[in-house]
Amino acid sequence: MVNQIADALISHGAIEYGHFVLASGATSSYYLDVKSAMTDPALLGLVCGEIAVRFPSDVVAGVAVGGVPLAVGVSLAGNRPYAIIRSAEKDHGKSGRLIGDVKGKNVILVEDVTTSGGSALYGIKALREAGASINVAVTVVDREQGASAALARNNVTLHALVKASEITRK
Repeated sequence: MVNQIADALISHGAIEYGHFVLASGATSSYYLDVKSAMTDPALLGLVCGEIAVRFPSDVVAGVAVGGVPLAVGVSLAGNRPYAIIRSAEKDHGKSGRLIGDVKGKNVILVEDVTTSGGSALYGIKALREAGASINVAVTVVDREQGASAALARNNVTLHALVKASEITRK
């Protein structure tokens, strides 16, 4: 299945080459546009079905924007609730960073791409502050640039469906 996901990402054109500045601030000779790839329902279903089967939990959570369609897809594929972690705290209406019930629940965090792990760590902190138990994060593609080690330092294991080295030319 993992090779099938890598092949599907490549076929979809999710890898672009050039000069890019990443969210982490690092520069790269390639860009992984997993967000756009996940707009394809067949690819989204393939990825979310794999996560739902391989990673059980009470709740699946995603950080806005890239993690949200993944959380919804895994929720549907695995028939379990999902939660959304806002990218910034909301101070009006029902304030807070989190939408969904995670208190006392075993939660997995889903990400589209991980580089340094900053977005995932933000999500993990928000989930733990809301009372969730979280020790697993799943990314569609890990750029292999420190996210796994950063999450491990916070007692979270990062699982990658695909590693960048498997789908990019060096």
